[in-house]
Amino acid sequence: MSTKHQELANFIWSVADLLRGDYKQSEYGRVVLPLTVLRRLDCVLEPTKDAVLARHQQLKDAGVQNVDPVLRRAAGLSFYNTSEMSFRKLLGDQDHVALNLRAYIGGFSPGAVDVLDKYGFDTQISRLAEAGLLYQVVAKFADIDLHPDVVSNHQMGYVFEELIRRFSEISNETAGEHFTPREVIRLMVNLLLAPDEDDLVTPGIVRKIYDPACGTGGMLTEAQEHIQAHNPHATVEVYGQELNGETYAICRSDMMLKGGDPTKIAFGNSFNQDGHEGERFDYMLANPPFGVEWKKVEKFVKDEAARGHAGRFGAGLPRINDGSLLFLQHMISKMKRPEDGGSRLAIVFNGSPLFTGAAGSGESEIRRWILENDLLEGIVALPDQLFYNTGISTYFWILTNRKVPARRRKVVLLDGRDYWTKMRKSLGDKRKMLTDEHITELTKAYVNALAIADDPEHPQHAKVKVFKTTDFGYQRITVERPLRLRFEVTEETVALLAEAKAVLKYAERETLLATAKSLIGTSSATRAEFAMKLNGLGKLPAAVEKAVWEAFSVSDPEGEVQTDRKGSPLPDADLRDNENVPLDEDIHNYLKREVLPHVPDAWIDETKTKVGYEIPFTRHFYVYQPPRPLDVIDAEMKALEQEIQSLLSEVTR
Repeated sequence: MSTKHQELANFIWSVADLLRGDYKQSEYGRVVLPLTVLRRLDCVLEPTKDAVLARHQQLKDAGVQNVDPVLRRAAGLSFYNTSEMSFRKLLGDQDHVALNLRAYIGGFSPGAVDVLDKYGFDTQISRLAEAGLLYQVVAKFADIDLHPDVVSNHQMGYVFEELIRRFSEISNETAGEHFTPREVIRLMVNLLLAPDEDDLVTPGIVRKIYDPACGTGGMLTEAQEHIQAHNPHATVEVYGQELNGETYAICRSDMMLKGGDPTKIAFGNSFNQDGHEGERFDYMLANPPFGVEWKKVEKFVKDEAARGHAGRFGAGLPRINDGSLLFLQHMISKMKRPEDGGSRLAIVFNGSPLFTGAAGSGESEIRRWILENDLLEGIVALPDQLFYNTGISTYFWILTNRKVPARRRKVVLLDGRDYWTKMRKSLGDKRKMLTDEHITELTKAYVNALAIADDPEHPQHAKVKVFKTTDFGYQRITVERPLRLRFEVTEETVALLAEAKAVLKYAERETLLATAKSLIGTSSATRAEFAMKLNGLGKLPAAVEKAVWEAFSVSDPEGEVQTDRKGSPLPDADLRDNENVPLDEDIHNYLKREVLPHVPDAWIDETKTKVGYEIPFTRHFYVYQPPRPLDVIDAEMKALEQEIQSLLSEVTR
């Protein structure tokens, strides 16, 4: 953020000094944010204020009922205000500021009123008035010139984000849930749109962009500006949805100020209140909250998942404590069909969606569905400490359903973890940033990576690897070994029998145990031989007989192989193992090569084989660093010992 943006945010922030004592720090945003929006709207409407009021009076005198479209045209915007009041006029009647402020807010067109209602600002008007602060606070905001000629929409976005970050910090909330660093958004938009640069300059194009977790709308704004920078005559329609009331209000007011349609920003949870049901988009991008559980909407999501691919979540359900892959499935459901032009989408994830979940789990099945349907174009690893609310590593996933033929069934991985510079001052957990040069380099590297996918002869890049979609699949096989037992009666095995649940309930328990004790010292290498020795226990109920055999059976690598009634060996659960076999390899060849040389009696239980998918990004880019020679390490240790001795001698003199 530039000095000008910072100064403006500082000035607005200074209003919080007036609230100290009457408001908790965590409550400052309830006053400052809605008043910032209100003052911005006031400044934007000021040039046409008189014309709107005059037109409104004419319509009123003529008895016209539907004044909304006429007054919008008079204002030259998608909103207007029919109150005689303005921020300046509010200061002219100090005794009735609350009454006049409510009248002023009530004069806004319906869409703008809805924005202010989401702040619950009416309650704050009463609270400020009771504390004797309302006039002072309004006067402070009246001194701020937020007209678009002075503060552009882009700059205003930075101001809102800076204010939210500060309020989040003092109230120990996560600012990163509300917005994404702008340089990260720029890179994301570049990677999303770079392959379509030639198409974007087509005269008269119309493109629809969507963000299902839009926060303050930064991603939508950046994508819109990117397209219009390439083609000023392009029509770009932006759609979004946001769950947080305050950030929804900021995003929607931002859309109003830019002349867009604020009704395309929906309020609510995208999972159970899809604000754009049935819509499909050209481009989608999102930074959903990491690791947020979806328990509140669990029933709705599971009911929709039960409909299979007739709903949005047919690929599978992730763990209840992380809804990231639900967001991705929701976005995929809004892709245009390939015959209608298809879509591209980009989403920010932490590392968990890459590999969490074993074969057959919800996460693995979602990855499997995405890769088998050839939707994943590429993944870009970002530096850590890049976001405000977390220092962990993050990744861009880029998906499309309109791959060119040469790129089909391929996935690009780009390692961008080394592209960063240290910030002069940390912002929350954000200690690193991307410069314009980094963004340019990474964009070129990604476009180059796609070229490599198209043509293997294309010059390679050290940070790029291209894989087949099947390279991320594997077969999870269960390797069994036979159960080998010997049989014996000892004091220890009799004690085990006495504690068995079935024996504890057995009416003849004492007689059984007495007979068992008389057999102490009895043993056999085969089941048949030992069964003869147990005849003295008499006819037993099935559950008790099972407990007897379990107590007197002892695992032994040299023991008799136990079989079922068909003569097939029974598996030993304690020796059971699992192996991941590449998807394109025969599991029996794998067993013969990797397992049987070590355990010749092993076999695969094919009824338990599962197909899984994971994307072990770090493993693919791991570079082995050999340890330093021992003599170098030894020399360093000796040098340190001498240094320590020298320091100690100085202390003890």
